[in-house]
Amino acid sequence: MVVGAGVSGLTTAACLAEAGWTVQVWSAEPPRSTTSVVAGAMWGPSFQEPMAKTMSWTNRSLEDFVALAGDPATGVRMAPALTVGGPSGGEIPPQARSIPDLRPAEPDEVPEGFAGGSRATMPLVDMPRYLDHLVARVTGAGVEIHERTVHSLDEAADEAPVVANCTGLGSRDLLGDTELEPVFGQSVVLSNPGLDLLFMELTMDAEWTSFFPHPTRVVCGGIRIPGRTDRTPDPDLTERILRRVRAIEPRLNDAELIEVETGLRPVRSAVRVEAEPLGNTRVVHNYGHGGNGVSLSWGCAREAAALAAQQRDEPAGRR
Repeated sequence: MVVGAGVSGLTTAACLAEAGWTVQVWSAEPPRSTTSVVAGAMWGPSFQEPMAKTMSWTNRSLEDFVALAGDPATGVRMAPALTVGGPSGGEIPPQARSIPDLRPAEPDEVPEGFAGGSRATMPLVDMPRYLDHLVARVTGAGVEIHERTVHSLDEAADEAPVVANCTGLGSRDLLGDTELEPVFGQSVVLSNPGLDLLFMELTMDAEWTSFFPHPTRVVCGGIRIPGRTDRTPDPDLTERILRRVRAIEPRLNDAELIEVETGLRPVRSAVRVEAEPLGNTRVVHNYGHGGNGVSLSWGCAREAAALAAQQRDEPAGRR
């Protein structure tokens, strides 16, 4: 039983089903109503704890996304990328060394106002299409998806020997995990005037400049407001996002505003992928990815599936 149908839940369900499990997914919302659908989204290095594991998980996810990019129907493509900002001194952190085609940007490639940057080729994920792909993949593997609100993991444990908890921010109430903190984000979606290059400013500031071009739309950001739970779009934030992205890419001045999207990132001091017993059931937790849910998705899901397999392989008398 997988609880949650965002990118982590669906990816975990895929790994379990493809490993031979009979799988159901319970989710309070359909996949296209989860926080995952409003992500930009791109694969990129994670700087979260546990550091050694998040490096391994992102590297594993990169392999999967490169493979997925071979099929345009998945919504994944390998896109040219320009990143600016980040660590000073020119030294590449270990987390970034697996980025494909990474090189310093030429001075004429860096927009005015930024000291330097890097060019690379990054997996770019059109989330609505990608979630549809994941749904098709899991249902094709026999997974049943049910819209059901879970108030206690005991409900799922009554139905299955293994429960994968992929509820994201929902684990704060479901488990009483007060380490989880909602971090508000807002994106502005514009029509695509012909952009192919993704742009990302690396900073710890509350606001930054980014745009992710998909076939018909460009997702522009970004914002982080810790502790805010009101998901009502803020017109002032919209204007600031538009001002920043248009300063970098003038072609966005004439792009049509399609919609403004908001979501709550499930930020935690460390990503939680671990197992614990609940009666005779093994609960495998997979949540707390912050803004890196896509980047960590396949690595975390494969580890969650491996933890589930320990239950299947364990002698019945020890369960």
